[in-house]
Amino acid sequence: MHKYERIVYWSQDDQKWLVDVPELPGCMADGDTAEEALRNVEAIINEWIDTAKALGRTIPEPKGRLLFA
Repeated sequence: MHKYERIVYWSQDDQKWLVDVPELPGCMADGDTAEEALRNVEAIINEWIDTAKALGRTIPEPKGRLLFA
């Protein structure tokens, strides 16, 4: 499991639980339950990191809890 902060919230518009990973721009996942969304986001984090590596981009180090979240 990656150590990036995750923000879990309910989306009324989507009728799904969403998980946002603020340290990885655009990295988010959804699920019918909060638990499912958290499982899904782990795969998305891996894909985000693999894509960043393939493009030669810097991968941020996990900072833990963000002050603005």
